[in-house]
Amino acid sequence: MERPELSITVESAPDEAVFHLAGEIDVLTVTKLSAMVNEILAEPPSRIILDMSGVTFCDSQGLGTLVVLSRKAQHARAVLALTNVGDFLLRVLDITGLRSALMISSTA
Repeated sequence: MERPELSITVESAPDEAVFHLAGEIDVLTVTKLSAMVNEILAEPPSRIILDMSGVTFCDSQGLGTLVVLSRKAQHARAVLALTNVGDFLLRVLDITGLRSALMISSTA
């Protein structure tokens, strides 16, 4: 079985950081995502956007990490929002009741 990968590219502006995610957010890749977002949170912009358009899978560890990162952003006085969230992930967020715990934006 091939190891899942998560590709992350970041575009930074003075008031915003956009993380373009592609691949799987799961137990094997959340550490990478957390480390990169935590690095930005050291001196946070007012908005952190997670562009989910390339995300193909998200397990329970991934969902939990998204919630934790959102809370960390709030504590740092920043907003973390998900954008371009696919139907499969919206359905999972609805089923788990986590949709209300995350800010979901229709555009980046």
